[in-house]
Amino acid sequence: MTVCYNYVIPAGVCIPVEARTRVNENGRVVIPSSFRKALGIEVGDEVVLRIEDDELRITTQQRRIQRAQRRSRQYVKPGNSLVDELLAERREAAKRE
Repeated sequence: MTVCYNYVIPAGVCIPVEARTRVNENGRVVIPSSFRKALGIEVGDEVVLRIEDDELRITTQQRRIQRAQRRSRQYVKPGNSLVDELLAERREAAKRE
């Protein structure tokens, strides 16, 4: 059994949820490798920075898309396709033009 404090445990691996680091003279911050690995951030990836609730949040565009998809899924009935609905609406609008 794996016991971790202040850690997230995906698949039995302890990943810290908090770390301390310093800002260098160029304003750069190193993201710990365990954090990059947990978030799927690779060398050269673009990240998105956002200030929220007086905190700096770092994520990737792909994670933002995944979050939006999870949120929107709760409003879509199983078996419905938002793409099909949008295409049908666009076709109807084009007929009226």
